Amino acid sequence: MLDENRLFPSDSAARSVAAKLYETVRDLPIISPHGHCDPRWFAEDKAFPNPAALFITPDHYVFRMLYSQGVSLESLGIPQLDGGESADPREVWRIFARHYYLFRGTPTRLWLDYAFEKQFGLKDRLSPQNADSYYDLIAKALETPEFRPRALYEKFNIEVLSTTDTPLDTLEFHKAIKESGWKGRVLPTFRPDSVIDAEYAGFVQNIEKLGQITGEDIGTWKGYLNALRNRRAFFKSMGATATDHGHLTAQTADLDTATAESLYQRILSGHSVPQEQQIFQAQMLTEMAGMSVEDGLTMQLHPGSVRNHNKLVYEKFGRDKGADMPSPTEYVRALRPLLTKYGNDSRLTLILFTLDETSYSRELAPLAGHYPALRLGPPWWFQDSPEGMMRFREQATETAGFYNTVGFNDDTRAFLSIPARHDVARRIDCAFLGRLVAEGSLDEDEAFEVAKDLTVNLARKAYKL
Repeated sequence: MLDENRLFPSDSAARSVAAKLYETVRDLPIISPHGHCDPRWFAEDKAFPNPAALFITPDHYVFRMLYSQGVSLESLGIPQLDGGESADPREVWRIFARHYYLFRGTPTRLWLDYAFEKQFGLKDRLSPQNADSYYDLIAKALETPEFRPRALYEKFNIEVLSTTDTPLDTLEFHKAIKESGWKGRVLPTFRPDSVIDAEYAGFVQNIEKLGQITGEDIGTWKGYLNALRNRRAFFKSMGATATDHGHLTAQTADLDTATAESLYQRILSGHSVPQEQQIFQAQMLTEMAGMSVEDGLTMQLHPGSVRNHNKLVYEKFGRDKGADMPSPTEYVRALRPLLTKYGNDSRLTLILFTLDETSYSRELAPLAGHYPALRLGPPWWFQDSPEGMMRFREQATETAGFYNTVGFNDDTRAFLSIPARHDVARRIDCAFLGRLVAEGSLDEDEAFEVAKDLTVNLARKAYKL
């Protein structure tokens, strides 16, 4: 099924160089500094229950495509908020197999085919005819020690894997991992959206719980900020090296203390209007940047996603069910207050992501190519694809270079897709470098250095791993 030269240039000269470059990076460790895997997997190290729970239920790339063609989420066993009836996993798999053709030409198909062949030796294309045999073989493999989460982590040659966690999380599973004696590095990441975004479900209650956990007086602006510092320190003590922020826009602000206090009181009252909520989030991005200067945590900003666009799905199944949609995002003016205050401070590393590709060469690359604090994150979500990765390199490199980027992260909830995603990224980077060498734009010895940097070194540096 898998062509050894997949994703390399069709031009023979560029393909030859790309293949040589790829051979030097294909087996390097996987650095996964941003993602959404469940730390419970590694704390408990239990077998994955069945093939559907491994490939379909956690992966919104898979079930959103099926849903778009009229397959109900109930029939796919996606958990419902009211605890509705579960689906038979074998029937879920059969539905998946009947609709496998929907993934033709998508990165999801690349990831799935890679996992089927590399992890289970399945080389015939999944179809309704072989769905049951596929299911039985995978289910049998999952019963073996070799397919437990920790064993797979080691098999995949993962050097470090970061999760994404709310400030209210006890990090009990991260603690259990540390205390187990297992050498795998599974690190938390501080994601404060639930106590910063006033539109977040249960926002005021979350703030109150933050105060209870930290013992700080969250009734005051100072106490609220101290509570956040408290939780950041706790996360750092548990191994965290980064924060993550999922705001709709990249808007930042720099309010004086009195104005910020007044705004916070309005937000805390539960009666704020949308404009006040937006200014509050903008101020909090600048506050978080300041805290990163203090404690050294790398800061990630993932703006431009209109979350939970499908109200019906959100109300029945909750967040993160494949219905978040890209939106145009402005960076130059939006980030100026934060960058005026901290952009020249090399103690801050702010990694910018985007779902708006039009901003690569117009805004993001010029910003990262100037401010010492800024770095560009890899193509994210809908751009986490061969064409998306190539567009990113083509549009960002001439202005930002390679060394104002941070390599690749997989941003996945689907554990078995991790090596597949990193393999795609390595192939595309080598394809781009191979083309530069063939065109005389880059010396070959430099290309070998850049390939390794893009694969491991830049992520290690940016995330302080």
